[in-house]
Amino acid sequence: MNLIKDIKPALLIVLLSAGHFLFAQIDKKATKETKTLYENLKIISKKQILFGHQHALEYGHGWSNEPDKSDVKLVTGSHPAVVGIDFSDFSGRSKEQIEKAKENLRQNVISTYERGGITTVSWHFNNPASEGGFYYKEGISTASMALIKPGGSHHEQYKEILKTIADFAHSVKAKDGTLSPMIFRPFHEFDGGWFWWGKPYTSREDFIAVWQFTVSYLKDTLGVHNFIYAFSPDNQFADAKEYLERYPGDRYVDMLGMDDYGDFGRDGKYDFEAGLKKLKIFSDLAVKKKKLAAFTETGLESIPNPKWWTEVLLKTLKSEKLQLCYVLVWRNDITSPTHYYAPFPGQVSEADFIRFYNDPFTWFENDIKDIYRQKMKKLEKIR
Repeated sequence: MNLIKDIKPALLIVLLSAGHFLFAQIDKKATKETKTLYENLKIISKKQILFGHQHALEYGHGWSNEPDKSDVKLVTGSHPAVVGIDFSDFSGRSKEQIEKAKENLRQNVISTYERGGITTVSWHFNNPASEGGFYYKEGISTASMALIKPGGSHHEQYKEILKTIADFAHSVKAKDGTLSPMIFRPFHEFDGGWFWWGKPYTSREDFIAVWQFTVSYLKDTLGVHNFIYAFSPDNQFADAKEYLERYPGDRYVDMLGMDDYGDFGRDGKYDFEAGLKKLKIFSDLAVKKKKLAAFTETGLESIPNPKWWTEVLLKTLKSEKLQLCYVLVWRNDITSPTHYYAPFPGQVSEADFIRFYNDPFTWFENDIKDIYRQKMKKLEKIR
């Protein structure tokens, strides 16, 4: 008996709306490699966790644009398993600048895919309706989510921006002709007030309308089938109800996440109990909804705590039977002596990071093989 087929349409609508049939990956036309990645990330999350670093291959502490280099590899011998990039330069720039930005990132994404690594994409989206960049600046920025939603004054402009993203998604072809999958994480930290899409400037209804349109337009109209869609607030929630306050629905999200620096040492403040509670909230929601979950951003700037990796991060990640497929720390600035979140040779936490790397629970790029080709059966480090 085909349970779905044999249910009367009216009853099926009721059951779907009540959540009796929960969605897994939302794009039924996703490429084979994207589907396999999704399945393997779910498998990994049950026993291990992947390590990620933002802008890992583009630049690092004191260097930029050097082939096959990352600060993480300099310390451990392996690139991070998850490499963060950003679509920030895909709008608000001249056509020439946008094309240059796309070309610079294209090879990064393809190379990561061909090595077996994973790309995740944040989007520091320059305000399409005012000056001020991606931050909200009083007297300069416009609260623009209402303007870019369907029917808004800047909706057509927003569609053109999404076409630029789709063009990039269609261009990241490996030597074998397959497209590189990416985890796309738009409108992150939306519960804060620092970005123009933040909660103080955007109604719940407008946020959800823009999110739903973005996903539908990319996959259904523009034919992007190599994205996994991630939903990630900051840490401004205390329970599942608050976490889901702006959730656009199971048909529009593949992955639940959270960005949390504040509970893990920012400004010298630690609240492990609060941080762990929040991780547990959305990890449990993801299990219930048959979605992925990830710690989409965290870190300790300058890493002054020499044992932060094992005594803070690893200890937390191993607690409460969390099911997170990856944890990503923020970038290492090229010139700043203090703005970095992963160690480099000689940094005070280097030895502890190597212990973190060697722990069987954490996986780096060297530990994953054929993650796009076949469903994983064995979960163990391969190096």
